[in-house]
Amino acid sequence: MYGTMKVAIGGPLKVAFRPWVEGLENIPDEGAAILASNHLSFSDSFFLPAVLDRKVTFIAKAEYFTTPGVKGKLTAAFFKGAGQLPVDRSGARGAGEAAVKAGIDVLERGELFGIYPEGTRSPDGRLYRGKPGGLARVALATGAPVIPVAMIDTEKIQPPGKVVPKLMRPGIRIGRPLDFSRYNGMEHDRFVLRAVTDEVMYEIMKLSGQEYVDIYATAAKRRIADAAKADKEAEKADKAEKAEKAAKAALTQTEKEQTSP
Repeated sequence: MYGTMKVAIGGPLKVAFRPWVEGLENIPDEGAAILASNHLSFSDSFFLPAVLDRKVTFIAKAEYFTTPGVKGKLTAAFFKGAGQLPVDRSGARGAGEAAVKAGIDVLERGELFGIYPEGTRSPDGRLYRGKPGGLARVALATGAPVIPVAMIDTEKIQPPGKVVPKLMRPGIRIGRPLDFSRYNGMEHDRFVLRAVTDEVMYEIMKLSGQEYVDIYATAAKRRIADAAKADKEAEKADKAEKAEKAAKAALTQTEKEQTSP
């Protein structure tokens, strides 16, 4: 099914958008490897597999696979065919454990596992701090090399909330594999997990040319949402204040007119 979906989706994507690629020689012809990428757009999970000969398995939220009805079944079939694995995100710790297990299972089969260390899409095109729970633990538990990947301009093709993509050329830069065998047996050391993750994020930053922000993307999204909410409330308060002033001015004018001879 993956092969069918790759032809049905990957072929038209390459023809329509003509993505450019650098570093394809860094993808091994066989054997397990982790592709750690920045995350700018929903389409990242389709452009990267489209330019590779080998299957890449990503994880996706379980809701894509469990929605009832015909539309839900079609969505589930689409994501399964595209090489996506369902992960229940109902609990933060449970989601993390599920992602780690899914990654280990894929790599133990000698396949390619794709992961976004930021944990979510960038809200503004910048590169955010990587979460150490998934990427580093999977890498150290399996010994698989980590290949940094940079998606270029995909956020311009399909920004969050936009359904119809814009036709333009995205880019993909694939870096050299990173070996973390020096940390064998230390997958539960939080300082080691942080060091591994930061090293990978540094390589992604060099490949992508993005500005790096040393906070999590989820925190940045909350700040943006809070700022937008505050702006909306301030605008609402400003309108209410102007309306109140206008009403007072009208009342004053009416009183003047009534008291004038």
